[in-house]
Amino acid sequence: MITELPPHPASAEPPPFAGPDHPMRQLTRAVAFDDTWTPTNVERVTEVFDSMAASWTEEHVDPVKAAVVRDAIDRGGPAVGGRWLELGSGTGAGTRILAQLGVDQVSVDLSPQMLAHAPEGLAPKVLADSSTLPFADDVADAVLLINMLLFPAEVDRVLRDDGAVVWVNTLGDQTPIHLPPADVAAALPGNWVGTASRAGTGIWAVLRRA
Repeated sequence: MITELPPHPASAEPPPFAGPDHPMRQLTRAVAFDDTWTPTNVERVTEVFDSMAASWTEEHVDPVKAAVVRDAIDRGGPAVGGRWLELGSGTGAGTRILAQLGVDQVSVDLSPQMLAHAPEGLAPKVLADSSTLPFADDVADAVLLINMLLFPAEVDRVLRDDGAVVWVNTLGDQTPIHLPPADVAAALPGNWVGTASRAGTGIWAVLRRA
């Protein structure tokens, strides 16, 4: 069960960008529900994000996009203590927010160029495919995914029993890599409960095992 909280007072509708037929949207659903992730996918996604890395910080680190992450933490209630893993950390939009909160975090991304453009000194950077994370079981108190593909089995594996999944789409249902909160909960192994809402131009969900 997911409890829908009222939207943040400053929330707004996202501009039209990516509909259900967008290739990344289709890949997002395939990865989450059909475990469809091939070496070709890895190569193509890496190339796409490597090519965008130089301009990514300028376009994606802004107060509107940060608002939805901050609201998820404020009203969703994941503990900021413990160890956080941010999967698909990109050039560090989420890293910057977590660092301001004093969170112990590790940034993980498939794209070497994205990591190269991320800020230094805020968090360890790990170049990795999130379908096969280089971490032991039960190492994370929270897993943050901002506009990130969901690999349900790996998220479940690295998250501690009482940990939280923080799911953010900064353009709501116009985000290319988008799943509604109910679909995130359905894709994760087992039963999950949580809260969801809107802030900035995005949506968020904080989910925990039932």
